[in-house]
Amino acid sequence: MVSVSAQKEVYLFTSFHEPATEGLRFLYSYDGYHWIDFGRTFLKPEIGKQKVLRDPSIVQGPDSTFHLVWTSSWRGDPGFGYASSKDLIHWAEQKFIPVMAYDTSTVNVWAPEVFYDDETQQFIIVWASTIPFKFPRGLEDENNNHRLYYTSTKDFITFTDTKLFCDPGFSAIDAVIVKQDKGKYILVVKDNTRPNRNIKVAFSDKAEGPYNNVTGPFTDNFTEGPTVCRVENNWLIYYDAYRDKKYGASATTDFKTFTNISDKITVPEGHKHGTIFKVREEILKGMIK
Repeated sequence: MVSVSAQKEVYLFTSFHEPATEGLRFLYSYDGYHWIDFGRTFLKPEIGKQKVLRDPSIVQGPDSTFHLVWTSSWRGDPGFGYASSKDLIHWAEQKFIPVMAYDTSTVNVWAPEVFYDDETQQFIIVWASTIPFKFPRGLEDENNNHRLYYTSTKDFITFTDTKLFCDPGFSAIDAVIVKQDKGKYILVVKDNTRPNRNIKVAFSDKAEGPYNNVTGPFTDNFTEGPTVCRVENNWLIYYDAYRDKKYGASATTDFKTFTNISDKITVPEGHKHGTIFKVREEILKGMIK
C-alpha cells in the first residue's frame, strides 16, 4: 500500500474565462510547464452583486480541505466569495465574506489570495481595495488607487479584523505570498501605477509582513495576476501579459535574478488569473472522471 505522502503529486492551476460568469475552471500539468484545460467549469458563482467568479485562489489546509476565495464583483461589494471542497468537485455552500464593510467608501475588493502559514497555523487572505483619498496617488484615478489589506482565520468562520497589509508607496494589486524557506517570505505584487503596470517582489521574515525592499520590475509593462510554483530547484512565476493576450513566465532561484521562460511554457488560450497548487494524483483522476 502506497502511503499518502508517497503518492505522486501533480499541478493544478485555477482559472476563469471572461466575462467570468460561467464559473471556476482548472488547468492541470504533470511538469509545471505545460498545461491542459479540463474544458468545463466546476463551480458556478451564486453570490456577489455581479455574481462573477474572477481571480480564483485555492489552498489546501492541513486537514486536506481545499479553500477557495475569489473576486465576486467588480465594484460596489465590500467582500469576496468563499467555498470549500474535499475533492474540488463537490462544494460546500458559497459564502460572502464582507471584509471591507467597516468603510462604506470602499470602491472594490479585488483578487483575494489565500495562503496557509504553517508557522502560525492560520490562513492569511490578502486583497486589493481602493478607499478614495486615503493614500497619495500618481496618475491613477482616485477610484483606482489600491492598497493591500488582509484578514486571517483558522476556520473560515471567524476572521480577524481587516488591517492594512502593505502600502509600498504605490497603487498595488494582485499580491501573492510565497514561503521561500523558514522565516523567509516573498511578496509578488503588481505595481498598478501608470505607466508601470508590471510585477515586482518584496521580502519579509513573517508571512504577515511587513514587506520591505521592493525590487524593480522583472516583467514588461501590462502584466498582472502572478502566481508561483516550485519546480525542482526553480520558482516559476506565471503572469498574464494581458496586452499581448498570452501568458508569460519567469524562473528564479533566489527572487533576485529572473530569467524569462515564456518560450518554455504552454498555457491554453482563454485562461485568466489563477493560482497554482499541488494535489495528489488521485484528486486529478477524480476531476477527469
